[in-house]
Amino acid sequence: MRLCVCLVLLSCILCANADLLAGGRFVWDAMGGAWDMYRAYQDMREANYKNADKYFHARGNYDAAQRGPGGAWAARVISDARESWQSDLSGRGAEDTRADQEANAWGRSGGDPNRYRPPGLPSKY
Repeated sequence: MRLCVCLVLLSCILCANADLLAGGRFVWDAMGGAWDMYRAYQDMREANYKNADKYFHARGNYDAAQRGPGGAWAARVISDARESWQSDLSGRGAEDTRADQEANAWGRSGGDPNRYRPPGLPSKY
C-alpha cells in the first residue's frame, strides 16, 4: 500500500507543471500500472511454477506499459526498486538481476511476454 501512495505522490510532483488533464491521466495510468505489476506478482506467487519468474516480470511490465507513459513509468520504478532490493538482500546475484531486468525491459517495450513463458505453465496465466 505504501508503494501505491508513493507512486501517487511522485506522479503528482512530476505532473505539477503539466496540463491538469494530461497530469491526471499520467497519475491514473501510473496507478493502473502499479496494479498490473501487483497482479503479475500475485499470479507468480499463486502459480509457484519453476522458471516462470521472467515470464511474470515481462507480463507485468507489458500490461503496465500498455496503459501509457504513466504505466510504463510505474513499471520501471517498481522493477528497478525490486531488483535493487533483491540484488542487495537476496543473494541471487548479478546474473539473475540482469536477466530479470532484460525481461522487464522486453515487456515495457511492447515485446510479447510469452517469449519467457516456460513450457507447461497453466493457461490461466
